[in-house]
Amino acid sequence: MPISALIVDDEKLARDELKYLLDAVGDVDVVAQGANGIEAVNLIEEHHPDLVFLDVQMPGLDGFAVIQRLVERNRLRNGGKDAGPLPQFVFATAYDQYAVRAFEVNAVDYLLKPFDRARVCAAVERVRARLHAGSSNAASAAEPAAGPQPTSSQIDALLKLLNRSQDAERAAHPAKLVVQAQSRLLLVDQADICYAAIDEGIIRIVTRSFEGHSKCRTLEELQELLDPAHFWRAHRGFVVNINHIREVVPWFKSSYQLRMNDKQQTEIPVSRAQTKRLRELFNL
Repeated sequence: MPISALIVDDEKLARDELKYLLDAVGDVDVVAQGANGIEAVNLIEEHHPDLVFLDVQMPGLDGFAVIQRLVERNRLRNGGKDAGPLPQFVFATAYDQYAVRAFEVNAVDYLLKPFDRARVCAAVERVRARLHAGSSNAASAAEPAAGPQPTSSQIDALLKLLNRSQDAERAAHPAKLVVQAQSRLLLVDQADICYAAIDEGIIRIVTRSFEGHSKCRTLEELQELLDPAHFWRAHRGFVVNINHIREVVPWFKSSYQLRMNDKQQTEIPVSRAQTKRLRELFNL
């Protein structure tokens, strides 16, 4: 029996891409699509899908607020008690790196943009296994089981975990980073860093006054040390300090480049997956 699914994302291109990949996976019936959080809540309550692919960042009501709204409505209908199961949720995110850990719970899954076919397939198979396990449990029990869907209490735990993850991340970011410049090890304020770039496995740190190298092996490792409120992975090979972006330069095919305020006024490409984040940052 096909899995019934909703796709909710404010970018039509992302919805179309995910629908195409789900069609390739097979046995997934996309019953409806939505473009914002309000539509998500209404469509979930109308269709009662097995699975919802939900964008994290949407105007008005984001993915987390959608789940909170569903939990609140369910409890209201049930006299303040946990109203039972919700759909399986698969979050889609392009840049919320700190939140990925919070998604690693049994109640939900996540996809990083741009979508990868193998990863979409793996997420669907994980949901399929949960649905099968829930059906087996219900068939063998004297009374109907609650099923494999996350309950309101599980979602509450997820949201609390997300908040704790954000607080822990903020506390873990040192005010200064060690940057190697020739034979010297300099302590550099994060605020002074314009951008970081990786080239042949070496991470280059660029400030307005000098350049050096980080001992980190990957940009992901470096990002763990940087404040996510100010540093953004604009491209696979670049992390930029949004406070040091001098100019946003329109590029071909609705893409952009960032002109930084370092000495060279370096131009950094914005990947297609990060274009939405750029527009949100600067209201483009």
